[in-house]
Order: sequence, then structure tokens, then C-alpha cells
Amino acid sequence: MKPSYLTDSALDAFIQAAFAEDIGPGDYSSLSAFSPDTQGQARLLIKGDGILAGVELAERIFKSFDPRLEVTLFKKDGDSVKFGDIGLEVKGPAASILSSERLVLNCMQRMSGIATKTHRLTQKILHTKARLMDTRKTTPNFRLMEKWAVLIGGGVNHRFALYDMIMLKDNHVDFAGGIKNAIRNTQRYLQENQLDLKIEVETRNLDEVAEVLEVGGVDYIMLDNMDYETMRKAVELIDGKMSIEASGGITEDTLAAVAECGVDYISMGALTHSVSSMDISLKAF
Repeated sequence: MKPSYLTDSALDAFIQAAFAEDIGPGDYSSLSAFSPDTQGQARLLIKGDGILAGVELAERIFKSFDPRLEVTLFKKDGDSVKFGDIGLEVKGPAASILSSERLVLNCMQRMSGIATKTHRLTQKILHTKARLMDTRKTTPNFRLMEKWAVLIGGGVNHRFALYDMIMLKDNHVDFAGGIKNAIRNTQRYLQENQLDLKIEVETRNLDEVAEVLEVGGVDYIMLDNMDYETMRKAVELIDGKMSIEASGGITEDTLAAVAECGVDYISMGALTHSVSSMDISLKAF
């Protein structure tokens, strides 16, 4: 089942905006080099090892640009791939293949890099109940694909944007004059505006954790930049009253230890802001 943000309209809007950016008034290289009637075929070549992502999107991109393009898929999203694998073949008007090639590759390379990293890190915490989660630290106008890639890699999406969940971070708390004010103001606002949104509160120490528990009415509590011992005490203090997210400064080396503290989720901005794209190319044959 696809997440709610992956709508046809959102995908089509992204594809059309990306084509407008890349092609503009025309792909003059392809239009000038050969006849518009020229037919061709090309293969998507995998040049790295990891988890493939963006296959479904690639087919949609090709078809959106030119419905005459025929796409044959040999791999699907989430498949483990290795150097030398072929992801898909596309055939039809050669100019259409070349005009849509770069958008397909840009999306698949980055999405596969994210899915690969997410999968690798997820394997490190399988012995715990914790789930790996993304953040809003995404590339502007490419969040849709980056969060989709996290899902493909076995991770969990946090809120998609500012409108689908309340997260009261340290700055919200400080501007509101404290945790109690921030939570109560939020609860009143949601009620007055008839909004049904989950609430998460970021905490920096055990006193703030206790304050959130005292006020109540919160769905998630974030433990931000806490050391292992403090995190364990916080988990014990919360005692299942709300879901727990660990965040802040968590690395691949510390991930398992954080998960073993008993948290439900671990969020890592590095899933989307610090990845190496998979090497993928499209070659005529």
C-alpha cells in the first residue's frame, strides 16, 4: 500500500516540473542529431551493489514523456542488485528515450542510494523493536522521492511536512514559554480549528520528559541528544504511555546502542541528506 503522499497528481506535478527544468523549449541535441522518426532501445545498467529504488517512477517518467515508449522491467523497487544487473529496457522513438533519460537516472540514482543506506542501517537494529525513521531534512522539491526511497529501503516515514503532524521542538517550547504552555496552546488550537493531528514533543532532559508526562495528551515524545543512560531512564519513566523517538547525533556506529535503550523509533537526517547515489546508466544497444 502506497503512502498518502504518493498521489497521481503529486507525481505528475513533479515530473512535469522536472521536464520543464531540464528540457525547457526543447532537447535540441536530440532534435538536431537524427531524424524524429529514428527508433531506438536502451538498457538501464546497474553499476553498484545495493537496493534498487525508483523503478516504478522511471516507468512513469518514460510514459509521461512519450506514451509510445515501451518499458520492460527486469527488477522492481526494493530488489537487491549487483554490478552488471539490468534494471529495465526501453524502446521507441530515440529522441524520447534521450530526452527523458536524465530525469530517470537522477531519480533512480539518488533513490537507490537512499534505499541502500536505509536497508543497511535497518539491518543493524533488527534485534530490537526500534524502527528507523526519516526526517524533513530533504532536498527541496524532491522530498516525495526521498521519503519513498526510505520506505523502499525498509525504513519508516516521519511526518511528510509541517501540515500533517504537530512537532513541538525546542524553539517552539522556548517561544511558548515552556513545555506546558506549548502543549496546552497546541491542544487548544487543534480543538478550535477541528484538526485531528498527532502531537510530538521534543525533550532535552529528564525534567522535560516528566513535564510532558504531567501535562499528557501527547502521542510521541522525542529524546533529543541524550546519552544512553539518560535515554534508558527516560524510557523507564515514560513506561509505554506514549511512543518514543530518539534523535540527534545518532550515527551508524551508535545506532544499535540507541535502539537497545528501548525506544520505538530512531530518526536520522543522514538517510536523506548524506547519501552516495548508486551508479546507474542508460545505454543504447
